[in-house]
Amino acid sequence: MKKIGLIVNPIAGMGGSVGLKGTDGDIYKKALKLGAKPVAPKRVSQFLSNLKNKEDLFLFVAPGKMGEDYVKKKGFTYEVIGEISKKTTAEDTKRISNQMIEKSIEILVFCGGDGTARDIYDAIGIEKPVVAIPSGVKMFSSVFALNPRAGAEIIDKFLKETIETLDKEILDINEESYQHGILDSRLYGYLKVPKVKNLIQAGKDSSNVGRTAEVNKYEIAKHIIENMQNVTLYLLGPGTTIKTIADHLKLPKTLLGIDAIYNNELVGKDLNEKGILKLLDEYKKAKIILTPIGGQGFILGRGNKQFTPKILKIIGKKNLIIIATEEKIKGFKCLRVDTGDIEVDKIFTGPTKVIVGYKQELVVDILV
Repeated sequence: MKKIGLIVNPIAGMGGSVGLKGTDGDIYKKALKLGAKPVAPKRVSQFLSNLKNKEDLFLFVAPGKMGEDYVKKKGFTYEVIGEISKKTTAEDTKRISNQMIEKSIEILVFCGGDGTARDIYDAIGIEKPVVAIPSGVKMFSSVFALNPRAGAEIIDKFLKETIETLDKEILDINEESYQHGILDSRLYGYLKVPKVKNLIQAGKDSSNVGRTAEVNKYEIAKHIIENMQNVTLYLLGPGTTIKTIADHLKLPKTLLGIDAIYNNELVGKDLNEKGILKLLDEYKKAKIILTPIGGQGFILGRGNKQFTPKILKIIGKKNLIIIATEEKIKGFKCLRVDTGDIEVDKIFTGPTKVIVGYKQELVVDILV
């Protein structure tokens, strides 16, 4: 039996649906006041339920809501490592990671976001390989599995065969700047991840601000504006390409948030799930405009978790508009969705039109 560690950040991703950009520090308290619900339990449960060879592994798990709660009565052989208080902290993650290393684990699975990845790096560096189950709000680092099911597949491969590893980047996002709509990132370090194809996401690319890219964004904006329908609510996702649409309408745009326009007027700014649902009650016809994250190809589930499964069921695939510059779209073999609900993910899969210029479209596959 191979020894595998499991650590869960129970608050990771809670800020997404309520329109916050993370849960670091006091932001977690704000998320709770806004009615945020935990998302990590569902993500780690999806991972565990998709493991096919549980009899071949021995789990070392963190106590309570940081691990133990999810493996109880699931047929796993496991041992609880360390202690935690009622309010979990980054120090718990670091301490227990080291304790698992002392137990000679062969790989460490953690469920969280960029902040959790930084904590793991601080604790163990590249001493042991990791599998990162995405559960945060942003997850711009390149260490994360595409989704919990992909994470389970990586572990199953690891149990059956010897897999090479790669050192993948962890990004340090300036949380204060991010809360104010500014993406300020730097390389924080590296984690060792299994070398597997099509199961690990890429890191986020910087937005290209060259003249060609700007002209392309203008062409896309022109096409979108000319084809906007009256009496239709448009929910604008994050990104510089989408911001160009608002710029040409002379409207403000939250660069890293969700805004809403109706008949060329701003009717919602930096919206959370509750705000979006309120607008969907008021405006019976609605569309979402999204652009994929550069380098990753995710259109849903990374950086725009205000679009929850509940909202996406209402909108449907036919009311999703995807835009991307030609330079960006050429970097993708496909686009990705990871909403946290596999049934909702399936709604948005399949061949999809992407607007890449003025009256120009490409057909790209969306996969889970």
